Amino acid sequence: MAEEEDDYMTMLVEDPTVKPKETSIQRRARKQKESEQKGRTKSKKELEAEAEAARDAALNTALDPSNKGFQMMAKLGFKPGTALGKASDARTEPIQVALKEDRGGIGHLNARKRKFRTEAGEENLAKLAKMDPEAYRERIRLEREQKRFEGQLHAAQKVAEQFAESEEEAERATGATNAESKPLTSINVLWRGLVRDRLEKEREKQLRLEMQARTLDDPEHDSDEEDLGPGKGPSEEAITFQELDEEDPELNDFEAMTVDEQLEKVVEHLRKERQYCFYCKYQYPDPEMDGCPGLTEEDHD
Repeated sequence: MAEEEDDYMTMLVEDPTVKPKETSIQRRARKQKESEQKGRTKSKKELEAEAEAARDAALNTALDPSNKGFQMMAKLGFKPGTALGKASDARTEPIQVALKEDRGGIGHLNARKRKFRTEAGEENLAKLAKMDPEAYRERIRLEREQKRFEGQLHAAQKVAEQFAESEEEAERATGATNAESKPLTSINVLWRGLVRDRLEKEREKQLRLEMQARTLDDPEHDSDEEDLGPGKGPSEEAITFQELDEEDPELNDFEAMTVDEQLEKVVEHLRKERQYCFYCKYQYPDPEMDGCPGLTEEDHD
């Protein structure tokens, strides 16, 4: 009877540290995952974060006793945790490294500060001293971001205008439309301001050229308007220029938005109407735009 009973004292207990044998399916899945991770291109933010982490780890690591510099200091009487020299209140930690992240040369910032102090005067220096550094940095950041949005808006409007012009040229080639000039208000409001600014610059340039030619031809001619002879009338270009002096409530409402809101509208138009991603700089063949990371600039980082 005793022989038939289990001897619990001699039972073998499985070692919990022994890992179960990996099956072929698990091994295949693991290798596939490893290959995908190796082949994936890291984003700029990930690379910067890794570099910063590696730099911080190196700066926070104390010198190893096998280091030659440490051995030289040890021969001079240095011990870990103590200060260099005879003074007991001397620094026990090395000076922290302050990385220079701007593009100015060494000493350039100090020279600019000296020039600023000379030109600003005591009153401006007093105001600058009272200014909150955090508020100043935030204001500068917002100004730079605003300029960046303005540049992106201008570029997105040019792309949208080019798409519209290409479409109109194709329609004229097939005879669907004629080449007559169209009113300024018929242009899409998303890039109408771009066209309006360009026309205003052309008008100013044309007026300067006309004034120069008029002065050379007849220095005593003071009339501000050209005399229209029989059969002469305002040209299509002049009519377009006249529209610049008219009110455009639709454009005013659009330009009343913030620059980033205007940019968002233009980017949405390009995606919806042209299947074009402004941040990918690519026109997709399908409306789903497969392969595009997302709608915003942050999605493309």
